[in-house]
Amino acid sequence: MDDSTPCHQDLFDEQGFLEDPELWSRDLALAIAAELRLGELTETHWDLIDRLRGDYLEGHARADPCRALGLPADCAERLFGDMRTAWRIAGLPAADSPRRAPLVPGGGAVRQLR
Repeated sequence: MDDSTPCHQDLFDEQGFLEDPELWSRDLALAIAAELRLGELTETHWDLIDRLRGDYLEGHARADPCRALGLPADCAERLFGDMRTAWRIAGLPAADSPRRAPLVPGGGAVRQLR
């Protein structure tokens, strides 16, 4: 998988993560997914994307966002290949980004992405 995102290259860091989550849109998510050749994003894909974004923008990340949605613990792997790809499509900054908002202690998503 290519880590660049030429569709809007100036918006992304060198790892392909959106620098500013406020610039995210569903159209941008679709463009990223298409570039990564993920195929069509289903309602379940969008549920996980929305959960990741909501948790992040509220200042915390869940250790298991899949189970919070009533899905199997490995739903990110089944839907996106891995949690890192789900995070990229959700338009969230990389775990090591200086622009990343601080998360509530105990947030598991940060550890899962590294």
